[in-house]
Amino acid sequence: MRPSPKALATAALILGSTATGLAQTIFTYGKKPVSKEEFLRAYNKNNTAEQTSDKAYRDYLELYTRFKLKVQAAYDQRLDTLPAQLAELTGFRNQVVDNYMNDEGSVSVLVKEAGERMKKDIHVAHIFVAVDEHASTEEKNKAEEKIRSIYQRLKNGEDFSQLALQTSEDPAVKTNKGDIGYITSLVLPYVMESAVYATPPGKFSEPVQSNIGFHIFKNLGERPAIGKVTVAQILLGYPPEATAQQRAASRRKADSLMVVLSNGADFRELALLYSTDNTTYQAGGEIMEFGVGRYAPAFEQAAFALSKDNEISPVIETDYGYHIIKRIKRSPVPDDLNDKAFQESLRNQVLQSDRMNVARKILYDKIKKDILYKEAANVPMTKVIAFGDSLLHMRSATSLELKESTPLFSIRDKNYTVSNWKEFLESMMRLDNMRNLPVSQLYDVFKERTAFDFYRDHLEDYNPEFAYQLHEFKEGNLLFEIMQRKIWDVASADSTALQRYYDSHKDKYWWEASAEAVIFTANSQAAAEEVRKKIEADPKAWKTISENSNGSLQADSGRFELGQIPVFERTNFTDGLITANVKNELDNTITFAYIIKVYRDRSPRSFTDARGFIVNDYQAMLEEKWINELKKKYPVKIKEQVVASLPK
Repeated sequence: MRPSPKALATAALILGSTATGLAQTIFTYGKKPVSKEEFLRAYNKNNTAEQTSDKAYRDYLELYTRFKLKVQAAYDQRLDTLPAQLAELTGFRNQVVDNYMNDEGSVSVLVKEAGERMKKDIHVAHIFVAVDEHASTEEKNKAEEKIRSIYQRLKNGEDFSQLALQTSEDPAVKTNKGDIGYITSLVLPYVMESAVYATPPGKFSEPVQSNIGFHIFKNLGERPAIGKVTVAQILLGYPPEATAQQRAASRRKADSLMVVLSNGADFRELALLYSTDNTTYQAGGEIMEFGVGRYAPAFEQAAFALSKDNEISPVIETDYGYHIIKRIKRSPVPDDLNDKAFQESLRNQVLQSDRMNVARKILYDKIKKDILYKEAANVPMTKVIAFGDSLLHMRSATSLELKESTPLFSIRDKNYTVSNWKEFLESMMRLDNMRNLPVSQLYDVFKERTAFDFYRDHLEDYNPEFAYQLHEFKEGNLLFEIMQRKIWDVASADSTALQRYYDSHKDKYWWEASAEAVIFTANSQAAAEEVRKKIEADPKAWKTISENSNGSLQADSGRFELGQIPVFERTNFTDGLITANVKNELDNTITFAYIIKVYRDRSPRSFTDARGFIVNDYQAMLEEKWINELKKKYPVKIKEQVVASLPK
């Protein structure tokens, strides 16, 4: 449905509009209001404390008013129109827009449904009648008649497995009699999975149509879900047409490997040497974690039968050959389906599955209402299809009644015409997977794609969350740009002003107890010890030693206050001291220092020594002066009653 006026007003306030009455204003700068909602959103994003306080709100209120004033200064200078700013905003938009092109309500329902279904595994039998989705109507009708006949025979009491053997067009039916083993959620295509999970134990489903044909499923039984397993395998494969002698030779080799494994041989090495599975042998036979329904039932049964990690199965046979399986890890379905990691993994699986077609259809219906999609009146669909059919088959469409300027539908106030339909068809003719679709289906694709493209291009108008994220990124970039121009570059480049500032504030810049030193950071304990020995032998050669370390060492030389030098425990600094190693827990690097000369007395810093501090202080002074100017231009007025209502 269309956004309500209240929702749109809230979004506008978030974006700094002048709308009033629908949201509380916490402060104004000039005539521009900032809503309580906007302030709280920014505060909660940047404040990590579990509890808040009036002081915390006041401090952040000062920061946020300064932020809004600076950004307004950027707008005043039209920095938002700079090509670099526009390009960065467009790049960011393209990067995040797809995250908002789902109907989150539908996705949540699908995720919850998949999670609930994952609680159990279902033993499934299957009868299949093949017919391609692009087949002729006659072929489709023939396939449907066949599956309906099979369904009636099942209803009359005939045995499912015998009917599968007699009628199913699944190539595996000769060996499995239609029994495809256990499945769980997110294994089969969604339409098939839904049919299976809707069928009670011992019962069979009505015929189900997919893009490859018609299906009837039987629920042979259910069990609590057994989760997933990670295994490695050694496959001694043979081709489908292998002779009995070839199969026997593979079996003998498998039995020999079992003997070697029982005597302690390394499974990984044997897989590398002997496994014929080209997709896994180089990884020591390891297969990505899987659940039921992914592989041949015999293989899965053997894998899940292993009771502990590193246990090895007996030799088992499938249509691919003989397998020896080693369990690496078992992952049961979590007791708490709301577990954050499980939910995140499940959501990603759902987003990549075909069940998203359901969510896309719901979103499409919503989008059409939001964007005011409207079909043109008095344009018969037969003429639209005839036009497309003529174009696709290289026949002249000029004799048809439709002109290229004829409107087909509108979005907001923009008409989409036969000319747009023609351009779409011409682009589809170059795509093998599209040009053979029926023209009526292509027209549906054209309408849907046009609607989605319009919605994507104007998403800020319909999704306040997306609009906020774009606006936040835009204003963050504007803040950086205006600070660069107004403060940072000015302060760094004006050496004369920095010198004047230093001369007027020399009493601020002092060395406390300090030392000339070299601080070394090594990437390992071994590298640190090697360098330490070399420096102990020849301290004056520290620079050469560092340069010849092949990247295993970084050296930072200069004068440091003693508190800046990393030490493990209290240290008596003396000339020539090499401090003890300190391990950095974040990256496991090792740091130690070589002390060249110690200065124990407090002493003034020179301009050069203090330059970094001077630049920071001078920037702060310039910024404060600038903020005062902005506050005169845009007086800030705090709404104390609204501040008092902030949640504590």
